[in-house]
Amino acid sequence: MLKNHRPRMFVARLDSRTESTPLARYLLRAYLAGLPSGDRYRDTAELLLGELFANAVQHSDAPDDRHIEVRFALVNSRLRLEVHDAGSGSPSLCSAAPDDEHGRGLFLVNELADRWGSANRPGGIGKYVWAHVAPAPGPALVTA
Repeated sequence: MLKNHRPRMFVARLDSRTESTPLARYLLRAYLAGLPSGDRYRDTAELLLGELFANAVQHSDAPDDRHIEVRFALVNSRLRLEVHDAGSGSPSLCSAAPDDEHGRGLFLVNELADRWGSANRPGGIGKYVWAHVAPAPGPALVTA
């Protein structure tokens, strides 16, 4: 008998370096490839994960040798992304001037995520930022 199998949560610890951001996105693509409709989350999820990971690298006050942990899980019909770091403080939305080169990451997260937030890590140092990604609409069926 075949069972309907859902992938479990994926967890990885990466170096806290800007160069790790593409690896985090690669791991997300590999996770989504195992989902029947993973491609419906891919574009938005990659963008949001990249922003959350970059924020963890740039804004964390944790020592440089601390890792950043990424977690992915499908919860009901939403993809849950989490980025854990050992830094203190919480992310907050800010307004960027039109000529600012930075400062729009959380704005994008706020606009594109179904929901997002942050919390202290249970029993640990630091925090995690999470975002829920809704699936993009599937292709329309064409009938003749």
